[in-house]
Amino acid sequence: MLMPAEIFWQDHQKWLESIGYMLRPRYRPGWVPSWNGPNMLRYGFEDGQVLEHHQLIDATRLSDGMIMALKRIEANVHPYEIEIANYLCSEPLRTDPRNHCVPVYDVLRVPDVGNVFLLVMPLLRKFDSPKFDTVGECVDFFKQIFEGLQFMHEHSVAHRDCCDNNIMMDPTAMYPKLYHPASTDKSLDFSGRAKHYTRTEQPPRYFFIDFGLSRRYLSTNSPILKDPICGGDKTVPEFQMSNNPCDPFPTDVYYIGNLIREEFIQRHSGFDFIQSLVEAMVHVDPAKRPTMNKVVARFDSICRTMSTTQLRARVARRNELSIVHGWRNLMHVARCFSYFLCRLPPSSSLG
Repeated sequence: MLMPAEIFWQDHQKWLESIGYMLRPRYRPGWVPSWNGPNMLRYGFEDGQVLEHHQLIDATRLSDGMIMALKRIEANVHPYEIEIANYLCSEPLRTDPRNHCVPVYDVLRVPDVGNVFLLVMPLLRKFDSPKFDTVGECVDFFKQIFEGLQFMHEHSVAHRDCCDNNIMMDPTAMYPKLYHPASTDKSLDFSGRAKHYTRTEQPPRYFFIDFGLSRRYLSTNSPILKDPICGGDKTVPEFQMSNNPCDPFPTDVYYIGNLIREEFIQRHSGFDFIQSLVEAMVHVDPAKRPTMNKVVARFDSICRTMSTTQLRARVARRNELSIVHGWRNLMHVARCFSYFLCRLPPSSSLG
């Protein structure tokens, strides 16, 4: 049985196929489950994989066999999302190397449902899956998201929800044969585990997604005061104090700084080099946070002082058991030695 949220996709499978997008067998008319017995057994079958998010689904583009992501948007709920997404991937913005906004290949209007559209985008993966291995890999990530947000702010766009769920990774470099979109540790044909390279071997590109709460302004030369919009991160200091209008651009800076503070500094050792910058980014007073131009400049200065040894260091959790820590360190040394023999740089963004 399909979940209630999946019915929309089954109902529109024929239409999608007619315009060049094929859904998985589960969503095609007449689908019969390939398993027998209790519902719990479905997890081991390709067609038993349900959608993690009801508004997102994968589809194969029939013209070239590429797997796309389709996102359902209700324009009356998020009236600016399509406009902003299209703007950020238009020329000449699209070719700016600092542009880390997810590209939109097409916008499809659903024919029988009023004000509902589908965005056609590349299939992406969570930014931290698989886990980061070296500090240098994290430096690449920091640099890309800093420059990506700087790019958006230069073009007068505030993301307004750039927390961990809205930063993704292009998997095509690390996963040349991809993986099953609904069970990302499995191969496409569900025959085994999905094989992948490390970020050092095949550096990925990171993207901001989901512009449903984003806004584009005419200028950012003076403070822009707008009513708060609460995103996924509920810890924004200016939102705790009042509901008064505030500048959304320093809030974006907080979101990114707090992501690094919570996901990297607090959970892992080896990130002292960025702690003072992050503390400035999450300052309780929005007016005292650096702009993204200053964040990028300061981060570039930090990177110039980092040694190869520091960049090659393993990203180790603070609560790691000593015996596990020792074994993983040995494996890490062997892996880094192979990087050295292959002349792979410790950080692709620094060379």
